[in-house]
Amino acid sequence: MNTSIDLVMVCLVLSNLMLVGSSRIAVCIRFVALQGVLLGLLPLALHHWLLAGASIAIKGTVFPWLLFRAMREANVRREVEPYVGFSTSLMIGVAALGISSWIASRLPPLAPSISPMILPVALFTMITGLFLIVSRRQALTQVIGYLALENGVFAFGLGLVREAPVIVEMGILLDIFVAVFVMGITIFHISREFDQIDTEQLTALKDTPS
Repeated sequence: MNTSIDLVMVCLVLSNLMLVGSSRIAVCIRFVALQGVLLGLLPLALHHWLLAGASIAIKGTVFPWLLFRAMREANVRREVEPYVGFSTSLMIGVAALGISSWIASRLPPLAPSISPMILPVALFTMITGLFLIVSRRQALTQVIGYLALENGVFAFGLGLVREAPVIVEMGILLDIFVAVFVMGITIFHISREFDQIDTEQLTALKDTPS
């Protein structure tokens, strides 16, 4: 079982590196969906079947469908001019992985974990999400970063708080579902009104004289 979980952790690390290194929004959506499916497998180790099914369905199916729909409506395919270039982003991602491992090695064990890799990988996933939020211009990519951040929080809580009630995790999933749904609607209306979803352009909005 531990070997399978460690393999899931390795896949999460690789997906994080792909998120920071890819300019294609569709690819990023697929990798954040893959993260959702992989994280949905972790509750099976704790015999939380309901949480596993809900996580896979919502993170691996519903969220990607909403994001792909928003991408089509906004008619955006790539993150063209991010604040941080993709090569630099990839190097920052590798550095963040090392920093996450160092931080995890300094933290005391909070509870028995199903894998020693969960804490560093969860921290790395959270850092990846935050980095996407602050380093990308497109609102849709920032939503993907938000999902990656939540995936890290989910892995952190699931790996260290083994006895957490399933209803708490289900409540978190519901909150994230509502947040992504609202973000999708917001992106659609922004793209319809302004013909773009570059958040840099929104900072230049101002009232025009009548």
